[in-house]
Amino acid sequence: MKIISEICEALRSPPCLVLRSGAKPHPARRSKTAGWKICTTSARRLVMTGVICGFLSGCVSAPSSKTAAPAIDTPDGMIAYLNSENLPALKSVEVWQNQSAGGRLTPFGPGLKLTTAHYEIYTTLLEPLMLSQVPGFVESAYRGYQNQLPQPIETSSPFTVYLFADRKQWETFTLTFVGIQAPMYLKIKAGAYYLNGACVAYNIGAERTFAGLGHEGWHMFNSRYFKYRLPSWLDEGVAMMFETSRYNQGLFSFTPEQNLYRLGSLKQTLIKDKIIPLRELVAINPGEVVTESDDAVAAFYSEAYALVRFLREENYGKRLIKYQKLLLDGLNGQWPLAQADKIIAADRNIPITVRWNRMVGSMLFERYIDDRYDKVEKEYLTFCRKIVYPVQLK
Repeated sequence: MKIISEICEALRSPPCLVLRSGAKPHPARRSKTAGWKICTTSARRLVMTGVICGFLSGCVSAPSSKTAAPAIDTPDGMIAYLNSENLPALKSVEVWQNQSAGGRLTPFGPGLKLTTAHYEIYTTLLEPLMLSQVPGFVESAYRGYQNQLPQPIETSSPFTVYLFADRKQWETFTLTFVGIQAPMYLKIKAGAYYLNGACVAYNIGAERTFAGLGHEGWHMFNSRYFKYRLPSWLDEGVAMMFETSRYNQGLFSFTPEQNLYRLGSLKQTLIKDKIIPLRELVAINPGEVVTESDDAVAAFYSEAYALVRFLREENYGKRLIKYQKLLLDGLNGQWPLAQADKIIAADRNIPITVRWNRMVGSMLFERYIDDRYDKVEKEYLTFCRKIVYPVQLK
């Protein structure tokens, strides 16, 4: 019995790790697989021989003093996993206690705080594959936001992101974080929002979660560093450039040309002949169409998406310099606005009005891009038809 006991102990404390044929290592240990070996029959004989020899010589193995590694779905286990992955964008990771004002843990319990060069990410998401990609995503988005400008800007304080594991946690946080406006934000069916200097999201699947983070991240970036707020067509149009991306070695590249959701909506709008005229598109905001119909909302967003792509891409980017100048002057507070409109543009505590958005949106397009709406619209619609041509609707 003692021999059997020692044999069992030896098999529990292996000099090698047995993997079933076709089995894959646990993702938490994926980075260490280079040192793993699959035991062969010969190797098992060596284990048995070593145990029996130890018994015959009178030696008794001491109990192992090693403790089991923390489970990967716990904060400590996830910290160990993320540190083992050597992620290029991650600077540090620690436990986020997320205590309430009274010192008690909030209903969603402890999570993690991930720090990158430009972001602090507070999260309760403990899904290893997705969470390991978050640092690289936000840093890649930051680089993409900078690339909208003709030259990068210096930034200092980090951006704040809250990423929750599920909607219930997101709703609990939103009730406290947003305050009296919470009922309006809780109407968001799936996605993220930017408010009070932070982007707040929850897990709705990697692709859609990253789309929300990329979109709202642009609102967070320009709200902090642009001296003037952007009119709706420009703000939303740029944000949609960061809804689709491709992962590569810890970082992401953005692929607006593959945004099938916006392209599909644009094609539907063209087929139904519901195109918003260009002169109206640069003047309105989503609030003006949200009460009309779902088609009107889809038309606004898909057309704003297409318009920003048009300004950047059409005819080898012939309007790119004008587009970048428009953004740069908004960044530096140099738009030629009337004094009353400058105050609204600069003070984001003042609610944006329909009149301001209409006046400023139209004026900026005419001043920086072109005031010949009929000519530009003809080229713009040709561009729209071209980019939706490969899209097949089901």
